[in-house]
Amino acid sequence: MSDRYDAIVVGAGHNGLVCASLLAKAGKKVLVLEANSQVGGAAVTRSFAEGYSVSAVAHLLYQLQPQVVKDLALNIETVSNDMGTIALSADGNHVRFNGDEVSGVGHEDVVQFRDFRKRMKRFAKLLKKFLNKTPPRLANDASKSDLFTLAQLGLDIRRLGKVEMQEFLRLIGMNMRDEVVERFDSDLLRGAISLDAVMGTHLGPRSPNTILTYLYRLAGGDGAISQPTGGMSSVAEALAHSARENGATIRTNMKVKRIVIENGRAAGVETEDGERFSSWLVVSNADPKSTIMDLVQARNVETEFTHRIHHLRMRGNAAKLHLALDGLPTIPGVEKREYADRFVIAPDDHYVERAFNNAKYGETSVKPVFEICFPSFRDTSLAPTGKHVMSAIVQYVPFELREGWSNKTRSAFEKLAIETMAEYMPDLADRITASELLTPADIEEQFHIHGGHWHHGELTMDQFLFTRPVGGAAQYAMPLDGLYLCGAGAHPGGGVSGAAGRNAAREILKSGYSL
Repeated sequence: MSDRYDAIVVGAGHNGLVCASLLAKAGKKVLVLEANSQVGGAAVTRSFAEGYSVSAVAHLLYQLQPQVVKDLALNIETVSNDMGTIALSADGNHVRFNGDEVSGVGHEDVVQFRDFRKRMKRFAKLLKKFLNKTPPRLANDASKSDLFTLAQLGLDIRRLGKVEMQEFLRLIGMNMRDEVVERFDSDLLRGAISLDAVMGTHLGPRSPNTILTYLYRLAGGDGAISQPTGGMSSVAEALAHSARENGATIRTNMKVKRIVIENGRAAGVETEDGERFSSWLVVSNADPKSTIMDLVQARNVETEFTHRIHHLRMRGNAAKLHLALDGLPTIPGVEKREYADRFVIAPDDHYVERAFNNAKYGETSVKPVFEICFPSFRDTSLAPTGKHVMSAIVQYVPFELREGWSNKTRSAFEKLAIETMAEYMPDLADRITASELLTPADIEEQFHIHGGHWHHGELTMDQFLFTRPVGGAAQYAMPLDGLYLCGAGAHPGGGVSGAAGRNAAREILKSGYSL
């Protein structure tokens, strides 16, 4: 048993590093324990073939909160800022959009797109204010601070004006399919926006709450997308450097086996190697199910709470495909400079919904949807000279495949995914020299995320704001004395934003805990 720490952070994902850095900056003695050899959780860069490296799961940066950057004085270099999106068409007549501008569509769609973006950004700006605050408690014992935050939310909604307020309240729980069909004639534009609304979720464009998920995506940097130099590990390393500079200790290859409970409170952790560390507080960056059901264990928490945690919806539904290429594939209708942009394969909203239908029954999509980038186009450190790497998010791929994940089912789906992309990139298969497919089951195993859900749970109205992860635990403190949650399963949710880690640290410091 070592000297007692003020706080032990379980997991060096980006939220855990943000939380640890802010606690250490406040003068606390902080230890961070990470199971893997790299910090960053699922936002890491690693080699998957000789000479080829790629961001393992998260591969683009679009939600990092300015408050986190400012508080920790982060300096994150990027090779591509404000990346555009190209919605691919098999006939080469692609739709391109970036910010509020769109091309490849009719004049009416151009006008509608600008209006759509203006409204969505305004609503996302409202949402953004509350992503960086602790959600108010909705109970009889709500504090003055809770009541003030709740009142402020109501006032901010009213400030939208009567028409926009009604529109916000109408849209927030709606599905994205109805909105894009009402607004746009272009199938490609409908499909691309639908994909952005469902990325990484177990939802289809017709599912309620998909406008909420779209707004959440926008609430980072108004939808601006960038590629960090060296991949996503550069973000994690910047956060780790900040934490160490502020005095935190970070240890990798230290998997926590259990959170130690003494006298009814969290008092430290024990690793799989049998080493124990004591602390006044334990802050878990793991997902809520792993934290409560595995590290704490159900017998140490009241039954009603464990029941709610058990029923959290955390079904991973997206895979990651990495391809080592001997050169850029040909994409008819795309200029070479445009390989720095983001590509999506989502021909229309019906296509995206049909892709989701298979996943409802434990099957992979017959025609998946894709978000694709070529990170080596601008960052030559990721592939040998003249070679390239492709990074693709493939949706929908269920965690619990009906047939079960095996070498056979994995190879079959990888083949299907490549064949689908080859409809838009005819020579793709001939360019491939190596590949890696990470299914949600692989993501669970390699990055210790229950269900392989990289957002640590669905972002829906019943798992958002006041009720994330569950009612009674939305303010980061768990119903076990000395235990806090700081990961994506807490408010506000997933994505490389750092908001959950920052909010948790602020709440811990505000609580007056005798650290």
